[in-house]
Amino acid sequence: MIAVAAKPLTSYRKHWAQRFGIAPFLPMSRAEMGALGWDECDVILVTGDAYIDHPSFGMALVGRLLEAQGFRVGIISQPDWQSPADFRRLGMPKLFFGITAGNMDSMVNRYTADRKIRSDDAYTPNAEPNRRPDRAVVVYAQRAREAFPAANIVIGSIEASLRRIAHYDYWSDKVRHSVLPDSKADLLIFGNAERALVELSHRLARGEAIEAIRDLRGTAFMAPRGWKPAAEWAEVDSTVLDTPGAVQAHPDPYAMEPARQQNPGVGADAAAIVRVVSRTERLAQHRQARAHSVVRLPSYEQVRDDPVRYAHASRVFHLESNPGNARALVQGHGARDVWLNPPPLPLTTEEMDHVFGLPYARAPHPAYGDAKIPAWEMIRFSINIMRGCFGGCTFCSITEHEGRIIQSRSENSILHEIEQIRDKTIGFTGVISDLGGPTANMYRMACKDPKIESSCRRLSCVYPGICENLNTDHAPLISLYRKARALPGIKKILIGSGLRYDLAVRSPEYVRELVSHHVGGYLKIAPEHTQEGPLSKMMKPGMGAYERFKQMFDKFSKEAGKEQYLIPYFIAAHPGTTDEDMLELALWLKRSGFRLDQVQTFLPTPLAIATAMWHTEKNPLRKVTTESENVAVVRSGRQRKLHKAFLRYHDPENWPLLRETLKAMGRSDLIGPGKRHLIPAWQPAGTGGGIPGRQSPIRRTAAATPAKPGKGPPARRHPDVPRHPLSRRKGG
Repeated sequence: MIAVAAKPLTSYRKHWAQRFGIAPFLPMSRAEMGALGWDECDVILVTGDAYIDHPSFGMALVGRLLEAQGFRVGIISQPDWQSPADFRRLGMPKLFFGITAGNMDSMVNRYTADRKIRSDDAYTPNAEPNRRPDRAVVVYAQRAREAFPAANIVIGSIEASLRRIAHYDYWSDKVRHSVLPDSKADLLIFGNAERALVELSHRLARGEAIEAIRDLRGTAFMAPRGWKPAAEWAEVDSTVLDTPGAVQAHPDPYAMEPARQQNPGVGADAAAIVRVVSRTERLAQHRQARAHSVVRLPSYEQVRDDPVRYAHASRVFHLESNPGNARALVQGHGARDVWLNPPPLPLTTEEMDHVFGLPYARAPHPAYGDAKIPAWEMIRFSINIMRGCFGGCTFCSITEHEGRIIQSRSENSILHEIEQIRDKTIGFTGVISDLGGPTANMYRMACKDPKIESSCRRLSCVYPGICENLNTDHAPLISLYRKARALPGIKKILIGSGLRYDLAVRSPEYVRELVSHHVGGYLKIAPEHTQEGPLSKMMKPGMGAYERFKQMFDKFSKEAGKEQYLIPYFIAAHPGTTDEDMLELALWLKRSGFRLDQVQTFLPTPLAIATAMWHTEKNPLRKVTTESENVAVVRSGRQRKLHKAFLRYHDPENWPLLRETLKAMGRSDLIGPGKRHLIPAWQPAGTGGGIPGRQSPIRRTAAATPAKPGKGPPARRHPDVPRHPLSRRKGG
């Protein structure tokens, strides 16, 4: 464990510019700056999104936080990137440009999982497409540098977080540099940036040079090859450090009492005391050594050319992600190094309350007039109650960005925001659309012992089973739900974020509360698959937990007199998935009465463990060598189409491909008109290559009958529409 302490966000002496007061909206033009009495901005934030002054949108949260510290903050939203001219609209910032792509990774925002460009952008007025460039962080940073060569350039947000080291880029199908050398930025801030941004701003305001600020947690920068902060720092080669094998729970190094009980007898107490002192000293020395160690990952050139080294680097990167024990990382890029300080320390509840309680206008900037911004329409009546996720799903980007430690707001802070929505948000009808976050039901959950949490190196607290040290008490969330729906003027509190059902089944009272009062007909959960092969590569639980949750859901829905449905999410073409796995999933879907409208195909996002599997065909969850486990990967367009077709087995357009595949698999017994068959032998006219004017008289199958209560409706969210900002799973 590395002993660390965090300076509270509210403990800084405010910058002198606080005298200008609070802006109704952070200015986006010189005219707005003049109306506020400003002659310049201290910080200018550049974003690929429309500026919506609401804490669910990164630039608003960061901007209001810095404003509360006394800094003058301007916004350049969706600039014209074809030249540097638009980056000069607010002048040169006194301290730095803060560059982001927006709430989503720009490549995920612009392209589908099949690399096709999207027809709209949920974060743009009237959903207009093509208002941001590919790899927006790099492009914006380069244009800002052209506009003002002397300005400090700081990059951040999820796009920068996911590209802070050499990474596989799905859209160009190659390993790319860290975003730092490509963007020519002075500093990269990864993860939740509040601590680093506040400290950086105050130090720059005091006159420190940005190239001298090298000790901020959650930051990365370029350094000469072999650079170290001080002489006592030691470099550790990652290939020596990693003693590979399955990631296992580590024993609590502080739990001495059990050892003493196992050695009863004369003199046992005295001997135990000697052992405790000796081990305590060794632990102190170990902490000191770790605090001054940097782990050298294989270089960009090595991971680019060697898939095994890429998978190894991914494994070490993720093992060094706990803020309580993570060491600095360094990776060579040519003649220089990318240096990554340890991850940021999580915010306390008081700090979370401060950040979410700032004076947001809770509306889009007036410059957009009556334009509709879909992301705002989705989020305007919802509330973020926490951040982070300890699930560790390998396909998800939350762990790489927000981390595994849950950071929760207080009950009073959340209830106050509900009242603000009720009293100030235009169009509110009394329905809160979500109280959630990355996961709906991890509010206030944490390790039972902070010492164990600080020393743990598990990648998931809930896989392969729920850790015995995890507090899974849902009582705080139940209390919040009850108090929220009791507020005057509140008709309904819905839960729109995805539910972790393996946690929920531990609290029947929570499931009853949820199902009886907070489900608007449908509840989304994410089994992702039914087969152990892909589930083991996703680090997701088996279907036993799903079945237990479904029984509870159906029972409590019936008791409440409501007809409600579960909406399951499944992923096609995930690493580790075979054609046989998809066939078994399709058969399960048919038996369960699910007819999915649209499906999600695996999208490899930078830094995710599943992306490392997809690129290298190796499994970083275990020892990585040339002889280690090979992972089945779905690359070809035809096979990806096939896996999607299995999920939409009921669509006649997919039947020719499925028939061909079933015959090749020796499963022709699944073709026919009966309940035991997956697809029929006949083809409707004009579908799947059928001959116009010819069709079989057999038109009806069991799957065509209406779904029964509790077994799910036929439709689900289109996969190309960005997820709700509070519940995004991939790159958003």
